[in-house]
Amino acid sequence: MTAEASGAAPGATPLVGGAPALTERQEARRRRILAATTQLACRGGFDAVQMREVAEAAEVALGTLYRYFPSKIHLLVATMQDQLAHLHTTLRRRPPAGDSAAERVAETLMRAFRALQREPHLADAMARALTFADRSVSAEVDAVSRRTAAIILDATGLTDPTPDQLSAIRVIEHTWHATLIAWLSGRASISQVRADLDTVCRLIDLPPAG
Repeated sequence: MTAEASGAAPGATPLVGGAPALTERQEARRRRILAATTQLACRGGFDAVQMREVAEAAEVALGTLYRYFPSKIHLLVATMQDQLAHLHTTLRRRPPAGDSAAERVAETLMRAFRALQREPHLADAMARALTFADRSVSAEVDAVSRRTAAIILDATGLTDPTPDQLSAIRVIEHTWHATLIAWLSGRASISQVRADLDTVCRLIDLPPAG
């Protein structure tokens, strides 16, 4: 993907992804940028998120926007991390029920799916950004991965997961993202997504490899 197609500014240096902590004013500006991105994506999906329109909606200069997010892909992946953070907070307030870790994780991930169903254009924009992300977006992609893994781990109720369980969490995380893309592309129904997640979540309850 070219810099123009991804909305990238050549040589832009982000203020996120390993940079020093933001000041209160910078954080407020970043929140406005993410909120504007979310609104535009909800209305028209991936193509509706244009850097100039985001800057105008967030009331920041275009150059300032590029300092925070060097491209549209950086911006949308960061938006996904932000959406997952909000979801994580909600899930902590209402933990999933279930007799086993597998049941709790499956229910948690389906609740996440139902949240994404409410804003399919936004979900599609974020998923497409993850698909398009290259190594320059690794910090933002890693943040999404860590947040997803944390949501899964919280659902398990495990306080000291074994290496096998941590491996299972990684596989579940990858499957969740894959089923999200399959659903958004029309290749999987919600019932199929549920069946796949139920299957992969059983890895959590398997005995350690001997």
